[in-house]
Amino acid sequence: MARPTPPPRPVLADARLAALLEQCAALHAHLCPRQVLGVRMGLLGGRLLGLDVPQTGKRLLAFVETDGCAADGVSVATGCSVGHRTLRVIDFGKVAVTLVDVETQRAVRVTPSPHSRTLAAHYAPDARSRWHAQLAAYQIMPDDELLIARPVTLRVSLEALLSKPGRRVTCEVCGEEIINEREIVHEGMVLCRACAGERYYDPLP
Repeated sequence: MARPTPPPRPVLADARLAALLEQCAALHAHLCPRQVLGVRMGLLGGRLLGLDVPQTGKRLLAFVETDGCAADGVSVATGCSVGHRTLRVIDFGKVAVTLVDVETQRAVRVTPSPHSRTLAAHYAPDARSRWHAQLAAYQIMPDDELLIARPVTLRVSLEALLSKPGRRVTCEVCGEEIINEREIVHEGMVLCRACAGERYYDPLP
């Protein structure tokens, strides 16, 4: 005989989370469950690494595994952004983030629990739809029920990823400037990745 489902815990969203969600909603003109997940994942990852978030510097680096709402949530919570070169999109189509302390190289990957959607109905039983239940529940569920966090090690070089400031070269084929040490040297020629064969577009005549 299955055990009865326990009643939801009386947990309230705190003021800090509410402020971050309001900031995230302003980016989309609404708030959705994946934005909430992104914010919660960013907060948990920062806490597990012992770093204050949102950061004002560049010590924390985020690898988000999908674009869209969840990525914006991570950005708001952590202070990581594409513009500051502290947020990278690795498009695996997953709501997940790996946060890295670039000074210690400690890293933690955070994902939603596979049971979070089911549990949402118990935390918001009066919601008018599953979407609304998730939106409400993800704001109040305890971390250990909403998220899974695991320490990981990177398979990429942080030194190569971050590169050196001020590094510039010119592609010997197209003449365009290349920054951040992203050039490829082939048979003695300095090439951009497009001219080296990694082009994602074809120029029209």
